[in-house]
Amino acid sequence: MSDVSVRPASGVAFDAEAEVLIIGAGAAGLVAALAAREAGAEPVVMERDAVPRGSTALSAGLVPAAGTRWQRAANIDDDPNRFAADILRKTKGRADRTVLALATQGAADALHWLADRHGLPFLFANDVVYPGHSVRRMHGLPTRSGQELVDRLRAAAEAAEVPILTEAAARTLFLAEDGRTIAGVGLVRPDGTEERIACRALVLACNGYGGNRELVRRHIPELADALWFGHDGNRGEAVLWGEALGGELRHLSGHQGHGNVAHPHGVLITWTTIMLGGIQINAEGERFSDETDGYSEQAARVLAQPGGFAWTVFDERIAQAARAFADYRAAEAAGAILRADTLEALEVLLRLPPGRLAATLAACRGRDRFGRDWSATPSLHPPYCAVRVTGALFHTQGGLAIDAACRVLRRGGGVFRNLFAAGGAAVGVSGPEASGYLSGNGLLTAIVLGRAAGRAAALRARGMGTDERSERGT
Repeated sequence: MSDVSVRPASGVAFDAEAEVLIIGAGAAGLVAALAAREAGAEPVVMERDAVPRGSTALSAGLVPAAGTRWQRAANIDDDPNRFAADILRKTKGRADRTVLALATQGAADALHWLADRHGLPFLFANDVVYPGHSVRRMHGLPTRSGQELVDRLRAAAEAAEVPILTEAAARTLFLAEDGRTIAGVGLVRPDGTEERIACRALVLACNGYGGNRELVRRHIPELADALWFGHDGNRGEAVLWGEALGGELRHLSGHQGHGNVAHPHGVLITWTTIMLGGIQINAEGERFSDETDGYSEQAARVLAQPGGFAWTVFDERIAQAARAFADYRAAEAAGAILRADTLEALEVLLRLPPGRLAATLAACRGRDRFGRDWSATPSLHPPYCAVRVTGALFHTQGGLAIDAACRVLRRGGGVFRNLFAAGGAAVGVSGPEASGYLSGNGLLTAIVLGRAAGRAAALRARGMGTDERSERGT
């Protein structure tokens, strides 16, 4: 369990003060800092690591948005209402409505802003429709890597002269006497030195709790022993602070899993390998699901197979498309991708019963017994490829409930006056189940909520925030 706490601010001497203090230097925190700076405030970002990376750096760096200029250039007809409808369909209507509206309505503008104001060279991923999306709406940077995204956001923050305090682990929130205002934050340095920073507004952008096995066991027991593929710093501070403060928490069982992590290499294999016609089979050479439902719910399905693994089988045509992703190229370089010129040779490599793979592929036509529609999907042709994969937990999707200004809601009504949440610290749009996750949901809320939270926190810090009446929830 993370050693975090909430303490009274009375009598506490602070070492410094920030107008807007932001905990976490992943996509949400860095975007929040850029937005706060633009709104006229002086933000300070705290980051526990020596270099900002977070879960963002481990992602494919793809952000879904509807109605962008890049979509229009590709003749894609899309809009925020269609995007929201896709999310509601995938979540069976259980997505958080406040965050849903913020995310879908604000995504295109946020990407345009990052491109035009801060020079992020977004490109349109026009190669595949990702699970849960009815049209192509993914946007990424040239390498299609989260590492490039966080690096460019960090460079933009540095260009805006935003201080980033690295190796600064937030441990304590100091609560003012009114019970609704955060007076400051206590942090610990690697050598054990403690510092206290007062703030006029605080943004929690410290992601979820996937790296906290105790919380995972409590809220997502089916993945308690799954490979943790997120950032180790995701220890659930926002959830624990929320509990201690009396904040409202929602959808803590919601999460993003992934059923396509090369094992034992530990490299993410893009779901493009599936969406362009690949399949997953178990150790007996049998398919066990409709793989196109989504890679999040596929994590538990793969883990349920004998030995807790599966083989993803595809061909060179699909491999060509997958090489657009840096992670896939890394998997090839590590020797994770097996190749064979015939199905018989591939069966030998995968130690499958003779003829089993050919029979499995022969059944991939029309609408199969799992409900997957093959009518518009090309058959696999030699040379063939395969990679041994397992299921993993990438990040959690539940968190602090927020209002339309990203202020954290209090359990029982009202809001905290100057406490905001974004990204994985806030409840997402995926609902309470893994099956509600659509590709890119994590970065969607990181960027859009980060921007909204940063701006609202800046207005609060400058005395231009919402009035007392709305803070009481009246």
